[in-house]
Amino acid sequence: MNLYDETKFLMKKYNISANKNLGQNFLIDEDVILDSINAANIGKEDAVLEIGPGLGTLTKYLLERAGKVICIELDHRMISILKDRFFLYENFEIINEDVLKVDLKTLIQNNKKDNIKNIKIVANLPYYITTPIIMKLLEDMLDIQSITVMVQKEVANRLIAIPGDKDTGAITYTVYFYAEAQNVRIVEKTSFIPEPSVRSEVINLKIRKSPIVQVQDKDLLFKLIKQAFMQRRKTLVNSISNSGLIQKDKLTKILQDLNIDSNIRAEKLTIRDFANIANQM
Repeated sequence: MNLYDETKFLMKKYNISANKNLGQNFLIDEDVILDSINAANIGKEDAVLEIGPGLGTLTKYLLERAGKVICIELDHRMISILKDRFFLYENFEIINEDVLKVDLKTLIQNNKKDNIKNIKIVANLPYYITTPIIMKLLEDMLDIQSITVMVQKEVANRLIAIPGDKDTGAITYTVYFYAEAQNVRIVEKTSFIPEPSVRSEVINLKIRKSPIVQVQDKDLLFKLIKQAFMQRRKTLVNSISNSGLIQKDKLTKILQDLNIDSNIRAEKLTIRDFANIANQM
């Protein structure tokens, strides 16, 4: 039975339809699944946190490869389906909770033991909540090796961009600070039931052992970046001084000392430029 037929069977058996409010679209493309798992390099020494497993299409493949799979699913309708499908797997665990409310640090500490050496995130993320999830996974400084996720293509462009590229956004700097990002593959609309309105992309974020730049105050760095991009059409001096973070004349002096054009806009700065400014502030 192919994934399309299997998905239609499960939907009929459990009288389930995709919940638009939760951003559900059921993946029916085996090649996408295999490419995601291969990009994450899943093996028996890995525990995988899968966020939003839905009907368990990706879960089934992960269970065959990983030492353990921990599914975090908000939709209570899916919980009984997942338990029903995978109750024979000793390496399966499920948590019925919003991932943004889960104590991931403790969860990871409790599972990195015995034969489990690495913790990896693999997920087809709900598009409406992609950014908060990615930010949580990175900013919480979790003991994870990589994040392999499928997201909306437009968002993927910002996540994997190099700061200064045309697709640069505030989140680009956060990802670049914590991880090395790369594209895995484009996913067409026809790979889902129901078809979403946009194309998707699988990306892989390999967590850096240490941030790419050293900064005295990390919180200040990201406040600076966030404010700079809130008014990205303005010059850096105007967007930052308008936020109240620093007076205009003081910021202008810092830029002069760092040999940075005072008329520059946020997307033209490197992560090191922002770090240097934050350190001077």
